[in-house]
Amino acid sequence: MPIKLWAVLLLLLCFPTVPAKANLGCTAGDRACLLSQLGKDADSITENNWRDQTYRELAKLLTSENKIAEALKLIGKIKNPDTKAMTIRGIGMAAADLNLPEETLSDLFSKLRAEAATIEHEPSFAIALTYIAMSQAYARDDQGAMTTAASMTNAALRNKAYGETAEVQAERNDLSAALQSLAAIDDPGYKDKELGLVAKIFTNLNESDSALTVAGQISNSYERAQALLYILNHKTEAPAPVSTPAPTTEMDLQP
Repeated sequence: MPIKLWAVLLLLLCFPTVPAKANLGCTAGDRACLLSQLGKDADSITENNWRDQTYRELAKLLTSENKIAEALKLIGKIKNPDTKAMTIRGIGMAAADLNLPEETLSDLFSKLRAEAATIEHEPSFAIALTYIAMSQAYARDDQGAMTTAASMTNAALRNKAYGETAEVQAERNDLSAALQSLAAIDDPGYKDKELGLVAKIFTNLNESDSALTVAGQISNSYERAQALLYILNHKTEAPAPVSTPAPTTEMDLQP
């Protein structure tokens, strides 16, 4: 075999051909194009959980871009009920950050409530309602949050929704709204637990007067003592940044 041919074969063996990358047809700055491509890729994912999770994250991105109608359409594509509930949460929380008009938010939360009603798995349905209430509180729609929580028929899960809502309201340093949500909890033991958590939130915000107001409503002596200990041991410092509440898991909502 000619020497030149041997040289070519040697080069091919040492440096295998790299497959050509698909051209997305989008520039890095063209977010609309990239979001559209992401949607197409999500549709083509064959594994159900991966596809659902991609739809969830895409819905959050679309909402942050104020493409709410497109985000809502993705909810119906999701098969897993818990992922569907978390998608509802993601849309609600992202929308709350957009400073949308009150009527626009009210319409969105009504649509999210309708989407939640399609969830047949009862625990996931409860999770979805809790997430909607939390999103409403995050958007300062406190009356809407109370109405959503009150609509829950399971007492333990309803109380959980009130408690989660109170925590969100405390994170935004709204004592009056947090106390209203806490007052709606009709389980004394669970109320004491949430009062302690909310007192801790206000303490971390260096709002000692608010923390003491909340702690003073704890009926259990031990729980109240723990709240007072936390307040007394707290060293005043720059308030921690308010963050979006972590998603509640299905296990957290079990009565």
